Amino acid sequence: MQHSGKTPSILFLQGPPSTFWRALADAFEAEGVATHRVNLSLGDQLYWRKRGAINYRGSFKRWARFLEALIKREGVTDILYYADQLPYHGVAREIGQRLGVRCHAMEFGYLRPDWITLERDGMGRLSHFPNDPEIIRAIGEQVPEPDMHVLYPHTFEQEAFNEVVYNLTSYFGRPFFPFYRDDKYYSALVDYLPWVARALRRKAVTPTDLLENGHVPFYVLALQLQSDYQIRANSPYAHLSDMLEEVIGSFAAHAPSETYLVVKQHPLDNGLERWDKWVARIARKHGVEERVIFIEQGNLAALLKQARGAVVVNSTVGLHSLRARVPTIALGCAVFDVPGLTHQASLDSFWRTPEPVDESLLLRFKAALAATIQVKGNFYHEEGRKVAIVEIVRRILTGQVNEPGAFIDPPPRWSSPKACPRHIGNTGGAL
Repeated sequence: MQHSGKTPSILFLQGPPSTFWRALADAFEAEGVATHRVNLSLGDQLYWRKRGAINYRGSFKRWARFLEALIKREGVTDILYYADQLPYHGVAREIGQRLGVRCHAMEFGYLRPDWITLERDGMGRLSHFPNDPEIIRAIGEQVPEPDMHVLYPHTFEQEAFNEVVYNLTSYFGRPFFPFYRDDKYYSALVDYLPWVARALRRKAVTPTDLLENGHVPFYVLALQLQSDYQIRANSPYAHLSDMLEEVIGSFAAHAPSETYLVVKQHPLDNGLERWDKWVARIARKHGVEERVIFIEQGNLAALLKQARGAVVVNSTVGLHSLRARVPTIALGCAVFDVPGLTHQASLDSFWRTPEPVDESLLLRFKAALAATIQVKGNFYHEEGRKVAIVEIVRRILTGQVNEPGAFIDPPPRWSSPKACPRHIGNTGGAL
C-alpha cells in the first residue's frame, strides 16, 4: 500500500477502551508502517501494552510543545485518536493542520451496532461530511448499498465493563500520571457510584395502556448524557435542562392539544441529574404536566414505530427515527441534519407541520455515509475488529478517509456549537 506524499508514520493518541487500538497498530506495522504511541493515563497504558510507548507525565500546558517536537522528530504523517473533543486531541488537531499532518477521529458508528466512524479531524461540528442533499445523492449513487445486517454485535456488558475498567484505572492511576486532564463532566467515582442506587430504584417505564394501543398521538424526545461531548461541544446547551425548557415550552404553546410528549432517558444515564424531576417541574411550569410523560426504560423501536415525530439534540436516535420514517428535528450539530431528512424550519412549527423524510434521499444518505465515514466492524467483536482494521488501514494508507469525494471537500460544517442549530423556536430559551 502507498501513502500519498511522505513515508507513512502513524501516531496513536487515546483510543477506545478495548484491545482494538493495539491490534490496529499491529496491522499498520505488518504493512511496514512505523507506529508511535503516547500514553496519557494509566488506563491508556493498561490497554496498549506494547513496547516503545511514551508515557507523557507533563502538564497540559506543555503538551503542545512536547507533541510538536515528537511529530517533527518521528516524521509523523497521521495522528489517530478516539473522542475528538478531548483537549489533548484538540491540540493535536491544531498542530496537525499547521504542520500538514492528517488527523483521523474514530468513534462508535452512526450506523451502529456494528459500524465504526472514521472521519478526518472530527465529528459533529468538525465533520466534513456534506449537508447538501444533491451532493449526498451524487455520492450515494456511485457507491454500493451498505450491508445493514448486524454481523458483529457486542453486548452492553462488554462495553460497560471496559469503560468502567479504563476510567477507574485512569482515576486511581493519577499518582503515575499526576497532571493528566481527563476533562470529564463527572469524576469516575461520581459517575459510577450512583448506578448502585439507580439499580435499586423503581424505574419509570413506558405506560403500555397509554402508548402501545395506537390511539394516543405522541412525540418522542430522546435525552442524551449530560457528560457527553455531543452536548458539551456539539450543541448550544450548557445543560440539558435548557433544552428541556425550550422543547417543553414550545410543545405547550404549539403542539395540538390532544398530543403527548414522551421524554425518554438515555439508558446509560447515571441518574445524578434527576431528569424526572426536571421534566415534571418544567411541564408543570408550562401547564402540560398531564401531557408530558417521563420514562427511564422503554422499547425505543416500539415508541418510534407509533410516534408522530422525534426530537433530538444530535443523538443517533435521530438516525433510528429517520430509518423508521418518523419526522425528526435535530437541535444541535448532527451529521444527519440535512434538508430532506430532518425538519429544517423552527421547533414551533415542527409540532403541527413536520417535514417528512425523503425516502430516496435517506437511502442515498446511508450509502454515502457508509462509503465515506463509516467502517463495518466493531471495537469489541473479534471478527468485527479484524474486518474493520483491514479497511481502516486501507483507507488511511491510500488517503481515502472521507472518500469517495464527488464534491469539493467542504470545510468543517459549523464554526461553533452555537452556529449549528437552525431551529430557533419563538418560545424557546437557550438558543
